[in-house]
Amino acid sequence: MANIASLIQDDELRYPLLKLAGETGDKADVDVYVVGGYVRDLMMNRELSDMDIMVVGDGIQFARRLAKRLGVKKVVPFEEFGTAMIPCDDLEIEVATARAETYQQDSRKPQVSASGLEEDLMRRDFTINAMAIGLGKAKLGDLHDPCGGLRDLQNQILRTPLDPDTTFSDDPLRMMRAIRFATQLDFQIALPSLQAITENKDRLKIVSNERILDELNKIMLCKKPSVGFSLL
Repeated sequence: MANIASLIQDDELRYPLLKLAGETGDKADVDVYVVGGYVRDLMMNRELSDMDIMVVGDGIQFARRLAKRLGVKKVVPFEEFGTAMIPCDDLEIEVATARAETYQQDSRKPQVSASGLEEDLMRRDFTINAMAIGLGKAKLGDLHDPCGGLRDLQNQILRTPLDPDTTFSDDPLRMMRAIRFATQLDFQIALPSLQAITENKDRLKIVSNERILDELNKIMLCKKPSVGFSLL
């Protein structure tokens, strides 16, 4: 695996933006990371899509500061979740406060509270999406991987960071995402996670038809959608 800092710097399209995010965090004295799908796809040399930035601090305030430096006038905050969207040319940037989540039985919308880096990564859907790369000057390129996501990438395994029953019951849409990722990436779903999907399938009733249809459409657009439908 190449040096992570070198991988970021080689991303000619987005590295200036990541560097600016790190500088903005340094000036505000907060730790800033790029997380989730961006890190996963960077490791896999896949086409990089939208960018998720996580701040150990006030994510919305940071988003406004970053947007100002980018010359973007509009920031869309979601105060309830401590997140904000920055529409930037053809790239959408989501900035989030590092957070912990708790769920009610009848809703997949969490109640959130501020947390540290590791707790935020542990609450994510799959280990391959639970990695973060430091952007500040002191931590540039540092990979944070408390759940073994890099190992699971190498082994092509989809696994939840926490108990899969809890992960899928809290947010049942993650079951559809598991099947979609398995189809897109040609990964195997770890047996405990696959069993938990079977056991929690009825929880999908709390997910809107629109969100389920969105995942089905993404499966249909995969190279071999039959893989996904077989899993379903």
